[in-house]
Amino acid sequence: MGGQACVFYGAAQVSKDVDFILLAQNENYERLRAALDTLGARRIAVPKFDPELLARGHAVHFRCSAPGAEDLRVDLMTRLRDLPPFSTLWDRRTTFQDQDGTEFHLLSIPDLVQAKKTQRNKDWPVIELLVAIHHRENESDPRPDWVTFWLREARTAELLRQLVQRFPVETGALLRERPLLGHAIQGDLDPLRTALDAEVRAEQAKDRAYWEPLRRELEAFRHAERHDGTGAAT
Repeated sequence: MGGQACVFYGAAQVSKDVDFILLAQNENYERLRAALDTLGARRIAVPKFDPELLARGHAVHFRCSAPGAEDLRVDLMTRLRDLPPFSTLWDRRTTFQDQDGTEFHLLSIPDLVQAKKTQRNKDWPVIELLVAIHHRENESDPRPDWVTFWLREARTAELLRQLVQRFPVETGALLRERPLLGHAIQGDLDPLRTALDAEVRAEQAKDRAYWEPLRRELEAFRHAERHDGTGAAT
């Protein structure tokens, strides 16, 4: 659901960790614990592994030590901001298969774009690439939902100008939702770029607001671990 998915799609060259979203069921938690044991994974940060904390939106972070996976970081979540439940994400997933027949299940590009809308500046060029890649690969035979996705999420003035000219009806239906499309219709690219920048800042503020109560909980967890002497463990 993170950087490794972006690598698969061609929107990033490298990612130092693997981010997973997990179906929140007891059977899956047991399978997860077995997999973490195989990887020699040790929790490296708060919070502890607790389904209730995962359900509130926290991520749990591990570092692996098994041969072949030394120092690999694994981050786990069961809930993502502004995204639907796991079952819906799974139905919309993209599946890749390597030469050995191993399957890799990734968030779909539209869902991955939403997941990458964070307060981190480094995520926004990746979003721009993901949308551009999706458009390039599908523009010759676009589905209606893809057109809507492009108009909602395209991050360059040039691509938006191209889209509004090609899909005027769909653009009109989305004008109220994304007013900056009006600049694209008029061909006012400089105001459009300014509006795109403002859109990023608004999303970053939204992400900060979402994480603020969770961040305060993390500080409390850190304080408790420092004082009870347990340290970070699986």
